[in-house]
Parts: sequence; structure tokens; C-alpha cells
Amino acid sequence: MWHLLEPLHAVVYFAPQVFEEVESLGYSTGERWPSYFALRAAPLGASGSRRVASAFYSFSPRTVAEHIPAAWDVAAPGTVIDARTRGVDRAYRALFGVRTDSPEAAEAAALARRAAEAVHTEGRPLTAANAELPWPQEPHLVLWQAATILREHRGDGHIAALLTADLDSVEALVSFAAIGAANVDVFASRGWNEHEWAAARERLLARGLLNADESATDAGRALRAEVERRTDELAAAPWRALGDKGTTRLAELLGPLWLEVLGSGMLPRATTLGIGKV
Repeated sequence: MWHLLEPLHAVVYFAPQVFEEVESLGYSTGERWPSYFALRAAPLGASGSRRVASAFYSFSPRTVAEHIPAAWDVAAPGTVIDARTRGVDRAYRALFGVRTDSPEAAEAAALARRAAEAVHTEGRPLTAANAELPWPQEPHLVLWQAATILREHRGDGHIAALLTADLDSVEALVSFAAIGAANVDVFASRGWNEHEWAAARERLLARGLLNADESATDAGRALRAEVERRTDELAAAPWRALGDKGTTRLAELLGPLWLEVLGSGMLPRATTLGIGKV
């Protein structure tokens, strides 16, 4: 379900319609990050860089501080949330055409909302922040908001799994690259410098989790497999609440929308998420 929902959520970070909306507020869209940090962090309120770095986890605090809290000098968080809603509305209509207002889209939205309303918010800051937002009226926007709540729910749980595995922010990336989730250069977007990456590599080598060539040892692969198992376990509550029948039906309904997003070429081929890799 994460593989199906993640692209539907990620439209907000790459759609030209969203870029137009945030550019009208004054954000630079020449590169991805000024709008990314504003769009994703806005539900947390006018937070400082330390809180956002904690919630996002994998980004260098130095990289976060380049954008937060300066983002709130451009526009207030509530204004950013309104802009992202307008942008997603326009993007979904451009992507899905007549499907946007179809009975199938409305059914998918209702099922996804049921799952999203069953998330656990304890100890999950991004889940709770998005779950507190009012639900929009239009079904396609309900679908996007549900996808966002569910992906942040999984992400918050993933951070808990990484902490349990004693993998700090940069070690999490080094160990993920080591199992082939993505090439090392893809993870450069998180802002860690060569010294920080090398230091994390040495710590993982000392723990027997990494080989000298930076590939994972058997123990390293086992630890990452345990992280993914625990992540899935911590993400399971909404799907248990929806039930097998509802979950299967939602997957069927999401398939055509998922194909439209992927077929648009809007999303990058290589990401740090490991979709299709783990």
C-alpha cells in the first residue's frame, strides 16, 4: 500500500502546478528544496530547524537550517498549506482528467480516509500534524490528504525502527545505500558532507555491518531487514482497521491513478526511499 500511495503523495513536491502556487507566495522553485521544506513542514507550524530536522531525520541539520525557519518569513504555515491544497487540486485534475471526479475516485478517497483516520499518532509528530488538519470536501483532495497522513505515519514508524536499530540519521543512509536501495550519490541530497559520511561508514564497519567496499555484511543486511519488518509492523494498524476486503479494493482503485502519476514522468526515477528495492 505504501508503494501505491507514495507516488500519489509525492506529486506535491514535483508538480508544476504546485510550484506555481508556492512561487506566487515568494518561494524560489529553481531548485526543489525551498518549496519542499515549506510544503512538508508547514503542518508542524512555524517550527525551528531543530524540530524539523528531528521530524525529517535523514537530512543534515545544516541543510534543514538553510531553509527553516526562513521559510516562514516568506509565508505563514497556514498560507503554505492552502497553497499546496490548490496546487494538488490542479495537479490531480491535470494528471487524472475525468477520473478526478469519478465514482471510483470518490470510493478510493472514502476507503483511504477510513485507513488514515485509524492511524496511531502517539510519538509520531508528522502524522499528528497532518491528521489535525481539516479534511477537504473534494474526494480527490481527501485522497491526497489520506495518502499524506498514511505515508507520514509509516515514516514516523520507520524512524522509530531506525532508532531501535541504533542507526543515527547518516548511518541510516549509509546502511541503506549498502543494501542497494539507491546509489550513494542519490543520498547526497540529504546534505551530509564527505567527512560525515566517512565517519558513519567507519562506525558501521566497526559494528560489523559494512564491508570495506561499503556493501552490507550479512549482519548489515539482517539489521536492515529487521528495520523494514518493524517499519511494516508499525504501519499496519490502519490496514488492519480497513480490513483485507477494504484494503484490496483500495489497491484496485489506486492502480490506474498510480500508473498515471508514474507515466507522467513527473517523479524522479531514483530516490532515497528504496521503493522497488526493499
